[in-house]
Amino acid sequence: MNKDILICGVGGQGTVLASKLIAAAAMNCGNTVHSAETIGMAQRGGSVTSHVRIGGHAFSPLIPKGSADLLLAFEPAEAVRNLSYLKKDGAVIVNSNPVKPTTESLCDTGYDGTELLAYLKTKCTCLVIDAESICAPFGSSRYFNVAILGAAAGTGWLGLSSDALLQEIENRVPQKFVETNKKAFLAGIAHAASKQ
Repeated sequence: MNKDILICGVGGQGTVLASKLIAAAAMNCGNTVHSAETIGMAQRGGSVTSHVRIGGHAFSPLIPKGSADLLLAFEPAEAVRNLSYLKKDGAVIVNSNPVKPTTESLCDTGYDGTELLAYLKTKCTCLVIDAESICAPFGSSRYFNVAILGAAAGTGWLGLSSDALLQEIENRVPQKFVETNKKAFLAGIAHAASKQ
């Protein structure tokens, strides 16, 4: 399998864990995997981008622009900011809930992500997920990083089996959070199925 996946969001949303789950699941299925993160000011709510390249076609961990098969975006502005990485027939799965930047608190620009989501829908195949509603049963939207993986597996766009990802959730998530993360993953699969 050859697949380039770009994961983007802001600090604290769990993008790095999501990339590690994908990479480990792909390796356990016998694939060659390259991955890298660009974190920047993540601890201050800044952008976080993870590149995951699966298969023998990749000789470096960074995805060239215009080459990503799938963009997993934890925030609408980050999806648009990284859209240039998506290939022509690529797909985007994006959280509809914005994370307002610091500048928004200084001068109210009215940023709510709706214009950016509308823009994405005109540019690519796009599945929009409301992190707050999908994660409400689990008490926190912090489980969205695993729910979006479930949605990606459910659409088939990820190219990895649900079982492979569930196994990595068991292996890499602290034991006391494993069951909730598995439920969030399955909720993501169910959400994707309801949209197809």
